[in-house]
Amino acid sequence: MAAPLRIALAGLGTVGGGVIRLIEANGELIARRAGRPLEVVAICARDRTKDRGFDLSRYQWEDEMALLAERSDVDVVVELVGGADGPALALARRTLAANKSLVTANKAMIAHHGMELAEAAEAAGVALKFEAAVAGGIPVIKGLREGAAANRVSRIYGILNGTCNYILSTMERTGRDFAEVLKDAQDLGYAEADPAFDIEGVDAAHKLAILAAIAFGTRIDFGAMTISGIARIRPADIAQAAALGYVIRLIGLADCEDGGLFQRVQPCLVPREHPLAAVDGPTNAVVVEGNFAGRLLFQGAGAGDGPTASAVVADLIDIARGDTGLPFSVPVAAMEALAPADSGHRLGRDYLRFTVADRRGVLAEITAAMRDAGVSIESLIQRGRAEEGGEVLVAMVTHEGPESGVAEALRLLEGSASLTEPPLVMPLLA
Repeated sequence: MAAPLRIALAGLGTVGGGVIRLIEANGELIARRAGRPLEVVAICARDRTKDRGFDLSRYQWEDEMALLAERSDVDVVVELVGGADGPALALARRTLAANKSLVTANKAMIAHHGMELAEAAEAAGVALKFEAAVAGGIPVIKGLREGAAANRVSRIYGILNGTCNYILSTMERTGRDFAEVLKDAQDLGYAEADPAFDIEGVDAAHKLAILAAIAFGTRIDFGAMTISGIARIRPADIAQAAALGYVIRLIGLADCEDGGLFQRVQPCLVPREHPLAAVDGPTNAVVVEGNFAGRLLFQGAGAGDGPTASAVVADLIDIARGDTGLPFSVPVAAMEALAPADSGHRLGRDYLRFTVADRRGVLAEITAAMRDAGVSIESLIQRGRAEEGGEVLVAMVTHEGPESGVAEALRLLEGSASLTEPPLVMPLLA
């Protein structure tokens, strides 16, 4: 058997510990499949004294993380520290500059600096792999780069954040408020103490940006992403969606049309018969639509030590086999820099919820704005007086029309004293 692939590991949190345990538990099997053993030779983490459930003395400890890239006994560095910039990015740059391969689960770093790092990896002739950065243990990046490589992808979309999916599906099942279910998610470890990146949609947007780059061969443009989170969704919205035959899910969607790249993360109403409607709990699912393969569904655990460690080690096995490949399937120089798509002409149906003062003439004001903007209303529901504050919820579903019409209607209603908070808009997933 060939010499071991020698690994330096930065970060011993949930995923880093999972990588160590996985290699220890399945080392013989992995060596047979990879054609050579995987050997962790050096590690680095914030706290050397912390009990992580395995014997740290088996591995050489580096106090300075960046020095992992300089070690002569290391072939590949695994970065599991996180963060778009700072020490993680410094380590990534230093690793590739030292002509060593890099494996990372850092979605934020790839979304913001992926083009730079991919160019460096290409120039050095080494691997840059990040399967674990998107959808945990689901091999969606490998599926795009390899299984669907012969297809022209028209659209890629899915449920990319397990925290949000747990919250929404639990609200759906129990009828409880967002804040209550978020607290449960934090207690169960599905949500961080500061959950902003999850519930505001940023985490899902990082993943979508990476998937879009691979699917369409386009340069990452995270700044052009439109992002909305789930914090404003009420049990009444979920109940109304259910009455219409839908569930609410946070959906990341990207496509290319008319020479522009469309990327959006937003809560959507998903038809009950759609495969994504059945995805509940902290699960991820990605749909890829190829011109020959048709609709492909990738589904599984989107986070956690086991699934994410599995994706990291899968990348290490590829490197052990000699598969460096191209990080985004095509050379960075061949990736198109597309302008953001103009979403105004996109056709679709929307769910709109208005929170209004309980007084006469409010409904007429809203419907007049819709009329003047050319938006046709398919159904309209006005709920009775709320228990607190005398607010009333007015919900409607539009007929299919351009997004510019809804945007214009909302512009006409800006500053209205009848609205007690900004309207909530959720597209109906087609």
